[in-house]
Amino acid sequence: MAPRSDTSTRLNELRMKHGRPPASPGEPKAETPQTPQTLREAQPRFRGLESGHRACQGCGEALAARLVMESAGPDVMVANATGCLEVFSTPWPQSAWRVPWIHSLFENSAAVASGMESALKAQGKNTKVLSFGGDGGTYDIGFQALSGMLERHHNVLYVTYDNEAYMNTGIQRSSSTPHSATTTTSPAGKERMGKRHLKKDLLSIIAAHHIPYAASASVAYPADLQRKVRYAMGVEGPTFLVIHSPCPLGWKHDSALTIEVARRGVECGLFPLVELERGALTNIMPIRNPRPVSDYLELQGRFAHLFRKDDYRATEELDHLQALADHNIATYGLRGEGIDPVDTTGVAQVKRGGPLAGRN
Repeated sequence: MAPRSDTSTRLNELRMKHGRPPASPGEPKAETPQTPQTLREAQPRFRGLESGHRACQGCGEALAARLVMESAGPDVMVANATGCLEVFSTPWPQSAWRVPWIHSLFENSAAVASGMESALKAQGKNTKVLSFGGDGGTYDIGFQALSGMLERHHNVLYVTYDNEAYMNTGIQRSSSTPHSATTTTSPAGKERMGKRHLKKDLLSIIAAHHIPYAASASVAYPADLQRKVRYAMGVEGPTFLVIHSPCPLGWKHDSALTIEVARRGVECGLFPLVELERGALTNIMPIRNPRPVSDYLELQGRFAHLFRKDDYRATEELDHLQALADHNIATYGLRGEGIDPVDTTGVAQVKRGGPLAGRN
């Protein structure tokens, strides 16, 4: 470190260079004019899920839950199914939640939320109920309770944090696990190239309930995710949001790559971002420059077996996954046309004031 006298001399030289001569001894310092804060700037951001929990580094689910809670605001109650989010946020006697929060069983978060909503309605209160679950507690063992909640038209926002396997119990496959992914119960080997079955199209099943609003989102696009939460919060009746949430542990990617992995999943078409109202498609996020699925898969160790040069099955499965992505792009009309401020490139380029519509 330079001596203090040398540092002072250098600072004085820099001030003179930029037309800011140093103040003489005893001369009062000029006060920097302060721009008055707007009301929005003066308000602290609400954090319904506090930091300091025990999520893994780079956990997509933790980020997704925090974004949801920031958008939902303080006047909410949460029913949370057993799973990663419940475990890492509430190790007794601690809790990272700053709103009323109830731990349900793996399979009945939607049923518990239905009871909470009915009780609040009987009391004449307008507090919104949120129901959280992972893909195991939503796509699989909790689907019956979820379907019942939607059919009975409870005023609940159900959010599933989709990390595509039972991560909390040891990375077992779920019906949300993608085709060809390896898990502890669908390992790649001589007989099979990972999971044989396709990822369940849950959003279409939810849309078949003709609920007011259902959508998909990704942690790679936080502004889009929060917009969808805010919209759902203003809808009377059942709403549903599935959020693609990479898991560094289960997906076997570097924890620093969570956002990049999520973004590539959207850009290749394997996880389309869409909105549906009463079962009808009402909005999409166009893909400006669709990527090959290999760009998405190559970052994840769970698909490493698909890049073996000495196994013809690897090429076949890559072609199969590419066909699935192409089908999604064609079905939802995801291929963008030109530069669009709300496509996958435009919406990701933000600064103070909003999207940068003119950047490539």
